[in-house]
Amino acid sequence: MPDEAELTGAGGTPSPAATDIGVEKIGDRKLRPSTMMMGHGFDPALSEGALKPPIFLTSTFVFPNAAAGKRHFEGVTGKRPGGADGLVYSRFNGPNQEILEDRLGIWEEAEDALAFSSGMSAIATLFLAMTKPGDTIVHSGPLYAATETLIGRILGKFGVKWLDFPAGATREEIDAVMTEARTGHVALIYLESPANPTNALVDIEAVAASRDAIFADADEKPPIAIDNTFLGPLWQQPLRHGADIVVYSLTKYAGGHSDLVAGGVLGSKAHINTIRSMRNTIGTICDPHTAWMLLRSLETLELRMSRAGENAVKVCAFLRDHPKVERVGYLGFLPDTPGMERQADIYRRHCTGAGSTFSLIVKGGEAEAFRFLDALRIAKLAVSLGGTETLASHPAAMTHLSVPEERKAALGITDNLVRISIGVEDADDLIADFDQALNAI
Repeated sequence: MPDEAELTGAGGTPSPAATDIGVEKIGDRKLRPSTMMMGHGFDPALSEGALKPPIFLTSTFVFPNAAAGKRHFEGVTGKRPGGADGLVYSRFNGPNQEILEDRLGIWEEAEDALAFSSGMSAIATLFLAMTKPGDTIVHSGPLYAATETLIGRILGKFGVKWLDFPAGATREEIDAVMTEARTGHVALIYLESPANPTNALVDIEAVAASRDAIFADADEKPPIAIDNTFLGPLWQQPLRHGADIVVYSLTKYAGGHSDLVAGGVLGSKAHINTIRSMRNTIGTICDPHTAWMLLRSLETLELRMSRAGENAVKVCAFLRDHPKVERVGYLGFLPDTPGMERQADIYRRHCTGAGSTFSLIVKGGEAEAFRFLDALRIAKLAVSLGGTETLASHPAAMTHLSVPEERKAALGITDNLVRISIGVEDADDLIADFDQALNAI
């Protein structure tokens, strides 16, 4: 347990967000993340005995003395690594955000974590922290459309270049791109797996091996960051496979109720300190109320994801055999799909489950896909994923509308592709809904 000095926060009183509070072991048994979500990082005695953390709606915090204020600002400004020793100002930190960050790191055994106001603010802060004019970002493709826009159109205006390889690239194909990129300064390797919206998997281990080989003589190897929103943290944990930094849209499964927007970044303390410094400067931290709502949601994360995953197994088995369906891009089908042996191998090595978000390719084109979407009764026609309700959308006309037509074609984002995120409803009810909607084509 921390001593009194470590627990002291605003006004000389114990900080409700003091780290290392809570039971982590019973005897020799290390507690599971689902158990630790109920109390890790928070001691009720430090907040009037409240079972749940209060929402701390304050813009600033009182320092116990001037020396403490100086010490806190040394951490906030990066003069001393590791962030502030206590609570300073809500652009930098706060009790709710710190408790949330403690719990986010548990799922993947990350050394540290940060919470952001959205998934894109997390990604943007990461890129701004890691790159400078003239640098190159190597990334997998496709990425979420806003991420591609940020790399190609926004960072490009400031002289940041990029090279990419397809999500399912082999080691040889990855090596070729890395070698070409090595002619400049590679600041970051950025992955998204499964890719949005095609569900193609990236071989994280092959990317790490390629990075280590191609940059073996470099003074510093570029870090590997990955968007793990589709499968994490339950069905994929990239830090175990060679990634250095993991990015989340916490809006999705972590929030899980389609009622908040937030993002997260996990990784080593060294990388997180670099990103934290940028977050402190540009103010992309999430607000305390959102952090509090995420703490609530994390308590049921495993239950919700498990139920949604079980539903997806049943729904996809039905969809695969429907006469109006050309193909279902569901990870659980990879081991039995001819020609997908490499993807199946990645799935076996990297994933512990197939998730609940997949691509449905209907027979026809945009008109048929639209008729299907318009006929849905239970599933909601909306973007996003990972909520308690089932959602369906048309990436080519919605989330990826801004992607150039030739790139959409190259990445397999076709007019007959529908992205579906299965929720926690009754699986047979969902099957009935999809059946009547497909029959409307």
